[in-house]
Amino acid sequence: MTKTEQRTCHDAHDMAMHDGGNARGFFALLAHRPTVGFGAMSRGFAWGVFSVTCLFFGAFFLWPIIQILRGGFLDPDGNITFAYVAEVFSDPIYLECLRNSFLLAICTTTTAFLVAMPLAFVTDRFVFPGKQLLGAMVLVPMILPPFVGAIGIRQIFGQYGAFNAFLIEMGVLEAGATVDWFASSHFWGVVVVQAFNLYPIMYLNIVAALANVDPAMEEAAANLGCTGLRKFRKITLPLINPGVFAGATIVFIWSFTELGVPLIFDYSRVTSVQIYYGLKDIGGSPFPYALVAVMLGCSVALYAIGKGLFGRKSYAMMAKATSTGGARYPGAIRAVLCTALFASVTFVAVLPHLGVVLVAFSSDWYGTIVPESFTLGNFELALGHSLTVPAIANSLKFAGISTLLDIVLGIAIAYVIVRTKIPGRSILDAMAMMPLAVPGLVMAFGYLAMSQEGRLFGFLNPIENPTVLLIIAYAVRRLPYMVRAAVAGFQQTSETLEEAAQNLGCPPLKAALKVTLPLITANIIAGALLAFSFAMLEVSDSLILAQRQLFYPITKAIFELFQLLGDGRFLASALGVWAMAFLAVTIGGMSLLLGKRLGAIFRV
Repeated sequence: MTKTEQRTCHDAHDMAMHDGGNARGFFALLAHRPTVGFGAMSRGFAWGVFSVTCLFFGAFFLWPIIQILRGGFLDPDGNITFAYVAEVFSDPIYLECLRNSFLLAICTTTTAFLVAMPLAFVTDRFVFPGKQLLGAMVLVPMILPPFVGAIGIRQIFGQYGAFNAFLIEMGVLEAGATVDWFASSHFWGVVVVQAFNLYPIMYLNIVAALANVDPAMEEAAANLGCTGLRKFRKITLPLINPGVFAGATIVFIWSFTELGVPLIFDYSRVTSVQIYYGLKDIGGSPFPYALVAVMLGCSVALYAIGKGLFGRKSYAMMAKATSTGGARYPGAIRAVLCTALFASVTFVAVLPHLGVVLVAFSSDWYGTIVPESFTLGNFELALGHSLTVPAIANSLKFAGISTLLDIVLGIAIAYVIVRTKIPGRSILDAMAMMPLAVPGLVMAFGYLAMSQEGRLFGFLNPIENPTVLLIIAYAVRRLPYMVRAAVAGFQQTSETLEEAAQNLGCPPLKAALKVTLPLITANIIAGALLAFSFAMLEVSDSLILAQRQLFYPITKAIFELFQLLGDGRFLASALGVWAMAFLAVTIGGMSLLLGKRLGAIFRV
């Protein structure tokens, strides 16, 4: 690039940064000047991004799935067979596990919806004391992996836990009496932990959907006599169905394939745990492949059905400013009830976190409401343990590199989707979102299958070194968040600024880098923080692919520490508190940067 072109880009950037309105007006005067070679360069870059993305997804998304299907549907002679899948549906244990997994997903999604919907409606329509603080607290459950929260729940509601001690203190139970509240039904323990960990995803989507509802439609219905719950069921709910579906899809697939929580609760009769137990037979038995193929088929089929029923119908609405909408003060009594609703849900949701924190700081906690003594020794022991420091370093390395990969690929994909007109951009958009519809457990199993000795990617075998596979797995699983954040930024930034810079002689890509990217920095940072934080605490990929202690990420270290006798749960909780603090900072930063737009990142 010539010095003149460089000065032009810098001038365009400065004008956009300091005076967006005047810059647009000035650039508009120059719009008649032709942009030399813009179409060819833009198309060339777009097709380059499209090709690289197809190669990347072909190798590390489609190929792992093909390996699963190959193992589940091909016999040793290479002939197609349905015998293995038929065996899955004829085996009573496998059938029970599938049924339990479906019931877990249904109950978790329903519970999350029943919790999230009232909160979202109240925060969208009413002003009440502590609204901002309590609204921020809704995100607290997201700062801890569900299986770590299960450690806290077991401590509180276990046989000698805090809840029984409280009941004895209140005289409800006799002294010495013990009740293990989840022993008789580990199922509901898993449901509660998952629902109160995942409901913020549904809440964010519903809040974003309600923010786009035109109040004029609800006002018109009320004027015609449609009020109360009937108005909500007939008018509001259909208008926000896409948002509800977006959140429910993520919650359902996540809970259907959740591995960590059932393992912590010793609830083995679910498909995810059976797949985990079957990893030792991956080289010689086709049934783990068949079971994963069934799980994949169920997830995709349910997603497609839900998309057909709820995701495709939408209603045209005017802007919210077309009528007197917005949050209002509901009166003193109702305002207090709104605050109480948020506070009570938040209290229940943070119980697992409270349990983990108290365990981490206690020297012993047995049969009392709170620990009788506190110590920092668990953190010293955790940091001094041979598993801990290497695990933190491994997670930082794996998550950091995968996030850089997501940033580069995500911004490029988003630019092609929003700024170009190539025919394949809708395919590119759908391709980037596909990892959200495929369970992480399935992808982790696929990576393990494709890297077996003698396979095309055998040189990536995680038994030797899982670094490359873990980085790729983290990047593929979190790429949709980066793409969605960048797409939102490009859509909210006028293309006029780039076009004007190009008309002044700045090449298209240079214009995007110098003019547009600084304007969407908040979106990029938010998407990168989300990708990084969730990669740091990824469960399925870490438990399955990290098979040597030298390469354990932090979640695998927590799981291994929890299984140690004696101080295991204290060390695991101390490491969990570190994870909570880390995620609290990142999600708090994202909330400040994106506000209500945060829910758009969790859409498929």
